[in-house]
Amino acid sequence: MTSFSHLDTAIIIGMVVVYIVVTSIASVRLRSRNSEQFMVAGRSMPAVVVAVLLMSEYIGAKSTIGTSQEAFSVGIAASWSVISAAIGFLFFGLFMAKRLYASGEFTISGFIAKKYGHTAKLVVSAIMIYSLLLVNVGNYVSGAAAISTVMRIDLPTAALITAVVSTIYFAWGGLKSVAYLNLLHSGVKLVGIGILVAVAWKLSGGPGPMMRNMPEHYFTWKGALSGGTIGAWIIGSAGAIFSTQFIIQAISSTRSPAAARRASLMAAGLCVPISIALGFIGVAAKYLYPNIKSLYALPVFLEHMGPLLAGVVTTALVASIFVSVCTVALAIASLVVKDFYVPRYQPTPEQELRATRWISLLVGFLPLIFVLFVPQILALSFFTRALRLSVSVVALIGIYLPFFDSRRGAVIGLAAAAVATTIWYLLDNPFGVDNMYVALLTPAIVLVIDKLLFPHQAQSEPSPAVATNTQAASAAQRKAAH
Repeated sequence: MTSFSHLDTAIIIGMVVVYIVVTSIASVRLRSRNSEQFMVAGRSMPAVVVAVLLMSEYIGAKSTIGTSQEAFSVGIAASWSVISAAIGFLFFGLFMAKRLYASGEFTISGFIAKKYGHTAKLVVSAIMIYSLLLVNVGNYVSGAAAISTVMRIDLPTAALITAVVSTIYFAWGGLKSVAYLNLLHSGVKLVGIGILVAVAWKLSGGPGPMMRNMPEHYFTWKGALSGGTIGAWIIGSAGAIFSTQFIIQAISSTRSPAAARRASLMAAGLCVPISIALGFIGVAAKYLYPNIKSLYALPVFLEHMGPLLAGVVTTALVASIFVSVCTVALAIASLVVKDFYVPRYQPTPEQELRATRWISLLVGFLPLIFVLFVPQILALSFFTRALRLSVSVVALIGIYLPFFDSRRGAVIGLAAAAVATTIWYLLDNPFGVDNMYVALLTPAIVLVIDKLLFPHQAQSEPSPAVATNTQAASAAQRKAAH
């Protein structure tokens, strides 16, 4: 095992710093100059750029570290945690991407409001902000685990470094800058994962020795996982993709509904090989170092490299952090600005952009409060997907079962799902029932009960904005008639 000297550590840190400086300069050059560019990149992004952005978010720092961490314990079947995202992107591309793009909305709360009204919009926005803040908690823990391993610093300090650098990065550039620089980040990240696989393969001798000496379940399709857990992962990932703000925001930045669909389908294909590689790294770590903490299943291989290779891999993980934190934080800032700040203060475009950047700074540092309370990254990741799944259920019911049109039922169902899912997660999934299923069933049950109890109530009145427009149009017609 390599023990990094002070010079080696300085080389690695220097490589990371150079990368940050170079990409920061590029971010300044590509920065968003108005609110539309900050939020949806002026709806001008090529489909392939958005596809890489989508893939990178679901295989960001959290999934990169988290999947290997889970594979360390349950086997290569942990790859389902990312393969499930591929399945979700496939269904999203086939059934939702074009419809969401055509709606003209770039927030999921705005899309929900068209069916269920203003109160439902605010509830969805609050649930999504809550969920995505927790997503970034996991992102910070993942990134800090890698940085602390190489720099020999404690986890909270590494998390603070992660927050400072990534927040300055995304708060300045906006979606336009993040999307284009993501191509570079993703390329570096793929090189880093490739190096990790090569090192793990060399040290372990490949799958053969591991399969002969490890328990059989490490190489089966479900490992130490239950079929219910894998099913929950697939349902949760698909449901989260259907409703997650940064997904909606990213596909809204493409040039057409067809491009939005292509981006989603390409993202599905990109996820599969990387998921298997991450699972292999975690299993190899268990084979070679069975007594380490599972959180370090991936970073442990950094200590078996020279400083240059370790610097490349560390830079790759830092790049992965940038992608994850930036896209999630942009989504949170967009929801706060669009659903709360703009309606309340009616700002000019310049004021809106300035406020968005200040809100982004707050969003970037808030997750640090919770970093020390997250022992299992993947469990947190799927809990946040469960929260977003409940929003997808309500959205899909509104689209495909329009007779369930109760605004009251939608609001109560969403709130009940958020509370019940959180309690179920904190109780560690009682009776072996994953919190994902609680999120899936709760809003649907509430909507059905509401429909049975109040079958004849007129509940499909237009939203305030629609009503206002309708009244204005009627007044114009009467004036014209006279």
